[in-house]
Amino acid sequence: MIEVRDLRKEYGDFAAVEGSTFSVERGEVFGIIGPNGAGKTTTLKMLAGLIEPTDGTVQVAGLDTDDADMKRQLGFLPEESPLYEEMTPVSYLSFFADLYDVPDNVATRRMHETLDRLDLDHRDRQLGDMSKGMKRKVAIARSLINDPDVLVYDEPASGLDPLTTNFIIDFTTELAEEGKTIVFSAHNLYHVQSICDRVAIMNEGEIVARGPLSKLREEHGETTYHVYTSVEVPGSVRENGSYKRSVTSMQAVEQTREAAADRDGDVIDIRTEESSLEEVFLNVANPDRAESATATPDDQSAEPEA
Repeated sequence: MIEVRDLRKEYGDFAAVEGSTFSVERGEVFGIIGPNGAGKTTTLKMLAGLIEPTDGTVQVAGLDTDDADMKRQLGFLPEESPLYEEMTPVSYLSFFADLYDVPDNVATRRMHETLDRLDLDHRDRQLGDMSKGMKRKVAIARSLINDPDVLVYDEPASGLDPLTTNFIIDFTTELAEEGKTIVFSAHNLYHVQSICDRVAIMNEGEIVARGPLSKLREEHGETTYHVYTSVEVPGSVRENGSYKRSVTSMQAVEQTREAAADRDGDVIDIRTEESSLEEVFLNVANPDRAESATATPDDQSAEPEA
């Protein structure tokens, strides 16, 4: 559905995006994350055809981004989305429906169905009198008025309260389940982790890692095994009537079992904890952090003393 090849955007001598290549399949949720200035917004604007690449190609639904038919296939939501504050949600959405040549009866049905799903009342109130969360819902409804196959959302829940944020994230998930292809950026990595099929991590204009979260964890994260024993072993701590020792390899798990057996004890439970997307991101964006973490002198994977 989306094909990006060797995408590059220069501003003078500065490369905001450099050599990005990725694809997004129909019905997939693809997240782009990275620190401020990493090139996320520039990438999304090139996908939406709002700025022209210096080099490389972007195709959406098999169409180039300068093709007018492509823009009818796409809905774009910028991070900052000023609305015409003297309009109401109904008049605002009707205006954009006219721009897309959506028939009046289709537009009326579509806008009210979408606003119902977004739980937005007060549809005759001026936009200037609405809260930020309400305005964001109207902006999302605008991105859907032409019933696009592809949605490009830049920080869709930026600056919203937790309740509205969760509502919008859930709504985004519903859109993907209906077959929409979604590319979005977000600083809240918990939300990215919860709904994305694949993730690209950008840093200083380049994609430095990408793939399903399971692959990113395998390549850039760490699995921790919390081993609970009935007796104390070296490196363990008392917890809820048993002893817990945290290690990072199956070899260390077996060594913990043997240490417990030597003390006439048993392994009661083993719980696995995988790196969060935030931990993976920090390791990728700051490799020195990952190296220092693995080089710690207090390595809990070491064999317990007898």
